[in-house]
Amino acid sequence: MSVMFAHPWRPGLLSLVALVAAACSSGASPPADGPVAIAVTARGFEPRTIPAQVGKPLTLVVTRKVERTCATEIVIKDLGIERPLPLGQAVTIELTPSKPGPIRFACAMDMIAGEIAVR
Repeated sequence: MSVMFAHPWRPGLLSLVALVAAACSSGASPPADGPVAIAVTARGFEPRTIPAQVGKPLTLVVTRKVERTCATEIVIKDLGIERPLPLGQAVTIELTPSKPGPIRFACAMDMIAGEIAVR
């Protein structure tokens, strides 16, 4: 018996795995053309990853939706940004990434976090 026919489903499965891996590694989504809404919920910052491009202005609109959270402010340490997040009020943060790589944002205690994925 030929090895090739021992598992006729294997080539199809390998193709499917390769396709899924390629899709997952390509990034969450393209950079936004307009403001990016970020909600602070019981699960933290949503979405947790924000795509961005070097040299392209980015506007974040962060709204805290829950009372009980340590994310009562947002800190983007690498950019020197700290802003309070009053409950139910949209807070706008404008920035322009100058180099590729992740820019971390977090609560003041650095327990709840996300990142801006700059390419």
